[in-house]
Amino acid sequence: MAPAPQQPTPSPSESITTDASSENNNVTITGKIYTRVRLATKSDLSHIYQLFYQIHEYHNYTHLYKATESSLEGLLFKENPLPLFYGPSVLLLEVSPTPFNEPKNTTNEGFKPVLTTFDLKFPVVEGEVEEFRSKYDDKSDAYIAGYAFFYANYSCFNDKPGFYFESLYFRESYRKLGMGKLLFGTVSSIAADNGFVSVDGIIAVWNKKSYDFYINMGVEVFDEFRYGKLHGENLQKYADNKGKIEEESC
Repeated sequence: MAPAPQQPTPSPSESITTDASSENNNVTITGKIYTRVRLATKSDLSHIYQLFYQIHEYHNYTHLYKATESSLEGLLFKENPLPLFYGPSVLLLEVSPTPFNEPKNTTNEGFKPVLTTFDLKFPVVEGEVEEFRSKYDDKSDAYIAGYAFFYANYSCFNDKPGFYFESLYFRESYRKLGMGKLLFGTVSSIAADNGFVSVDGIIAVWNKKSYDFYINMGVEVFDEFRYGKLHGENLQKYADNKGKIEEESC
């Protein structure tokens, strides 16, 4: 996903109205679109699974996608979870043609949903109404548009943890609306407000729009470091040949 700058705010002379029409299981939103950023719950598992699959599809990595809804439940929603934001955390961005209600109680979740409105310069079509209809509350016209996935990381250079920002993704209908700024900015605000020292992640240098997005958000890229990964057979040989490796290292 290549986030884009937020669309310019219309001048007062421009008339902005909100309208949604439904046809062939599609919902077309014009004028304004309302958004809610919230912490994912167990009821979102099927949507998270689909979104994670889609980002693999976007990068042509579906052959590497090993997750199931069951494995994601074990990863994201443990019975004895780590403190909030220290374990794997998913923020979901929902959209609707009508306003969201102010949250009444967020005690159990520990994060107050962020409500925002975007003025649209072009119609937005929700083409997977039933597949991505939100299950969070009784609002029937809310749809899952994208996510941010992050978790705490640690470094011997700092005395406090930071965030590792694993991925940011929007379904195709919701790109180029400025929502990437909202979602990444929300994660950054969580980090700053809760004493985390940084937000780190991998920047795809081949994706200029994505690269420019993160630079514009204030991310500093360190060219002297390269991303390395020990995985697959090269990782497993350390388990299968532990005795041999220990012998060779003496």
